[in-house]
Amino acid sequence: MMPFLAILRQDLAVQLSSWLVRIWLAAAAVLTLLLAASAWPQLQTAPMIALLLFPWLVFPWFVVVMVLGVTPISGSRAEALADGFLSRPITRYEYLLAIWASRVAVVLGTFLLVMVPAVCLVATANRAVRVDPVTLHGTVAALAVVALVLVLQVSLGFLMGTLLRRPLPAIVALLFLWYPVNLVLHTFKLEALSPISLSQALPALLREPRPEDDSPSAESAKDREMEELSRQTAKFLSFLSGSPPPAPARPPGFFERDEFRDFSLANVLLGYGLPTLAAIGLATVCFCRRDL
Repeated sequence: MMPFLAILRQDLAVQLSSWLVRIWLAAAAVLTLLLAASAWPQLQTAPMIALLLFPWLVFPWFVVVMVLGVTPISGSRAEALADGFLSRPITRYEYLLAIWASRVAVVLGTFLLVMVPAVCLVATANRAVRVDPVTLHGTVAALAVVALVLVLQVSLGFLMGTLLRRPLPAIVALLFLWYPVNLVLHTFKLEALSPISLSQALPALLREPRPEDDSPSAESAKDREMEELSRQTAKFLSFLSGSPPPAPARPPGFFERDEFRDFSLANVLLGYGLPTLAAIGLATVCFCRRDL
């Protein structure tokens, strides 16, 4: 483990001293502050937290994560690795996995450093909006799911950087693949595969109680059924009496839709975890079989 840890520490030091990571951290904090300030008097707690997590899932931070992922094994750096493998007791597996672990640590550290204080502030603040409590289980699960998506993005960047070797073609290829595929998957409301749909499903996850606490969810489902029944009854009675029907409700916002009431955390973890493992495995196989 000594070569692995040495490479990990060295790359972490390089990344923490780079201007890209520093500017990204500052920009993420500023954007989170602006989003929170704009939605503070309007959105409820769960949609507001989902809004704060949206830039990490969809745009713009995917571009930064992608750049961090493709650079370690592409360009002129790949040409300089052959001497290191021949003259030092370092295997290709140790180098690749140490660099991957370093980039994942930088990405997740930036994410948690910005989002944990923001989420705690929003969840505990007394705001002039309708009460919409989030659960500790749901909040931790939402942060973990977004972190898993970020790990997948780093892994896809590693894979594309290994295949194409040059940063610019790898970044362009990821952009032209990631967003069109996500838009297609979003049309089918597949939160286990599309980060866009996952961002819409986050409010349902944030309100989700612990698995052993099934009674609140059952009661809320019964309340929703009774509310729908009363709405249909009022519509029918207004038709019989000749009175105008009640005004239609305001269309739900992006984070207020009800398509994701049957949210499955296990499916989401599998939907993003398995591609992450596949990307790491393919990148490792390609890197170890390719001549440097």
